[in-house]
Amino acid sequence: MNAFDYFFEKTANLDKHFLIGKEEISFKQLYDSSLILASWIEERVGRNKHIILVSINNLFFITSYLAIIKSGNICIPLDPGIEKENFHYINELTNPVLIFTTIDNEQRLALQSKKCIFPDTVYSYKPKTRKAIDTDFNRENCAEIIFTSGSTGKPKGVMISHKNLIANTESIVKYLNLTQDDTMLVVLPFYYCYGLSLFHTHLRVGGSIAFNNSFIFLGSIIKDLKVYKCTGFAGVPSHFQILLRKSDSFKKTVFPDLRYVTQAGGKLAPIFIDEFRESFSEIKFYVMYGQTEATARLSYLPPELYEKKKGSMGKGIPGVELIVVNEKGKKVKPGETGEVIARGDNIMIGYFADDEGTGNTLRNGWLYTGDLGTVDKDGYIYLTARKKEIIKVRGKRISPKEIEAVILEITEVIDCSVEGIDDEIEGEMLKATVVVRKDAKHLVSKESIIEHCSKHLALYKIPHVFELKEELTISATGKKIKK
Repeated sequence: MNAFDYFFEKTANLDKHFLIGKEEISFKQLYDSSLILASWIEERVGRNKHIILVSINNLFFITSYLAIIKSGNICIPLDPGIEKENFHYINELTNPVLIFTTIDNEQRLALQSKKCIFPDTVYSYKPKTRKAIDTDFNRENCAEIIFTSGSTGKPKGVMISHKNLIANTESIVKYLNLTQDDTMLVVLPFYYCYGLSLFHTHLRVGGSIAFNNSFIFLGSIIKDLKVYKCTGFAGVPSHFQILLRKSDSFKKTVFPDLRYVTQAGGKLAPIFIDEFRESFSEIKFYVMYGQTEATARLSYLPPELYEKKKGSMGKGIPGVELIVVNEKGKKVKPGETGEVIARGDNIMIGYFADDEGTGNTLRNGWLYTGDLGTVDKDGYIYLTARKKEIIKVRGKRISPKEIEAVILEITEVIDCSVEGIDDEIEGEMLKATVVVRKDAKHLVSKESIIEHCSKHLALYKIPHVFELKEELTISATGKKIKK
């Protein structure tokens, strides 16, 4: 089954609005317009071709995205703020036949106009025939390529199949108990797998989504959650850190419709989750873990188990087997550390044009995540660090997450990043970059942080170098930028 047909299986004729807010469209209108565009795309370029999509979250994006997938072609969604160098690297690597984008990006990226499809013309194309449901479609086909930051500095293209999209959507709908009554405020971009998962799941169940592309304005987030009667909100760690600590307005607001929130995209220190739960005891907080290589989601921790399993990212979602293994590939015992690996129908096909990278990451049917973790006696997994994040100081292996968690206990601190820096004598020293609330900067100093750390950390884990800032620098996906 084509993922498009799966998403609309029960909602193609629904008159209810799928997208609400500044732009609106019903399920039926979206289905019809996407189907027409899909038919035109297939008539023009055929199938199994690469098509780039460069746009913010809007109606143009969702119509184009769905049409590309339905046409049997491969969608490559990219950050509309992508650097020119990275765009041209991806463009040359994938050789797209079409580029759906805006005129300003066409000019900024110096694109070939003959390949470009713009928002003001996308609804004017008239196909000769209209596509139907693909009864014999091979769901193993690649549906999209999501590019992520590679360890070499070059973007890595994660190939996601129709089967992957269907499997991950089905799992997320199940454990979040999503229904037609749910409305999600989307602050995550759709070129990011976490954002796309919100799109897919609500389209599948008949729920609604509203866009907010300006997270820096906290007042607009609070307003939109209330005005659109949102039942769900999804964010990465920096979103919750900013909401909870940049001001007190969020914690003092009542959200009568908000049923649950989800957090993924990195580990959020438990101190923030405790703060949220204390302020909003009636709202369920889902801690989740995932990777682009797993389409989006790998595990979740049921809210009712949070206190008992604090710090855990839970167990595998429905349909996913998640374990921790040592260097010999054997399951670790409780308390031992190993690498988290996963298998299921949501695991990627592989990396585009990178057989070596694919072979290192996919082994014997398992996805090797590169994340280090341990398990408890009940099989719940606790992440300790990324393999590449471990810092060695005086021969001792240190996880920056442990130190960051201690510094984040200081209530005036919004964020903390610990990294290793070169030192002629020590080889590597610890540096902490600490973001402090503007109205509390007089309360936090290097000395007060060291004093706090000394009560909770061994001496060799206390950073030597500190940088105090007032603003948290985050990427378009909401993830913090360390350098």
